[in-house]
Amino acid sequence: MRIAVVCANGRVGSLIVKEAVSRGIDVTAIARDANKTVAQHSIEKDLFGLSKEDLAGYDAVIDAFGAWAPETLHLHGESLAHLCGCLSGSQTRLLVVGGAGSLYVDSEHTTQVAETPGFPDEFKPLAKAMGEALDELRKRSDVRWTYLSPAGNFQADGPRTGSYVLAGEEFTTDENGASAISYADYAIAMTDEAEHGDHVQERISVRW
Repeated sequence: MRIAVVCANGRVGSLIVKEAVSRGIDVTAIARDANKTVAQHSIEKDLFGLSKEDLAGYDAVIDAFGAWAPETLHLHGESLAHLCGCLSGSQTRLLVVGGAGSLYVDSEHTTQVAETPGFPDEFKPLAKAMGEALDELRKRSDVRWTYLSPAGNFQADGPRTGSYVLAGEEFTTDENGASAISYADYAIAMTDEAEHGDHVQERISVRW
């Protein structure tokens, strides 16, 4: 199996690379700067400079792009649109590191986590930008995409337990009412999806 991880030098991207390499998967790290991961191959190129040719021949491309500054939030949608353009009509899957704010809290799918009382104001612009990017992604029938949302508490330095619970469009919690996942266990879930998952043109979610 051959996969490429876009924005591989980031904290989530590098852990996905590490997880995939540990399973014997042929991994190419794509980043603006020199490769800082354990990937066997690398492409030093900005995401927006990637072409169809750069992404040809992979079984899956994992998009670990992230932007948090207010002036860069629009790049969530623009980066996804660019990657979709590169992969349009191909059999290569596009797996996206998503956000939790757009998960639904009701079975009718009318209310999202970011719209609930108590959702932190400082995270609302990010949730809105990522949610809008997902809305545009849903319109793409020409791309074999999967959007993987983490739990509400996405822990950069959390432990690698080796276990997780896979869910769907709705926000779920454990028996104690907690919604959490570490970057390391998220990386396991993402790699599992790349290897064995079949959630094409679906949004799924993961938590402990």
